[in-house]
Amino acid sequence: MGIVDEPLGPAKLWEAVEAPDRGAQVQFWGLVRNLHEGRGVVAVTYDAFRPLAEATLQAIAEEAQARFGPDLGVAAFHRVGRLKVGEASVVIATAAPHRDAAYQASRYVIEQIKVRLPVWKQEHYLDGRSVWLPGHSLLKTPAGGGQSGCS
Repeated sequence: MGIVDEPLGPAKLWEAVEAPDRGAQVQFWGLVRNLHEGRGVVAVTYDAFRPLAEATLQAIAEEAQARFGPDLGVAAFHRVGRLKVGEASVVIATAAPHRDAAYQASRYVIEQIKVRLPVWKQEHYLDGRSVWLPGHSLLKTPAGGGQSGCS
């Protein structure tokens, strides 16, 4: 669980959630796309406030366990730095005794990451321009205000 600088791989995920009573495992891989809103993308740079981001990932995992069962295993990693098209930016593994809980937990974790994780995204385009996308605000805003969807 955590914010990492190195490329993400499946072995770390499997080891984090495997257990003899967990017969179902779901892995989610979020990859850098080559197109965003009609613009060609060559790379994405992610930045994070690590202490808060890691605490948020842990809280999301604990919430998933509370919702989908204490036997649920959860691992989530988000990469920071400059990533090329096709590289994984976020990976999640959930494992449970049965598939329904593993699938539901995986969906819960990625949706919460998108809304709550303090990670910011800068897209680098084919035309040489770069833009920081609206993301997570560390400041509380009045009800109905603010932005979400950071990775």
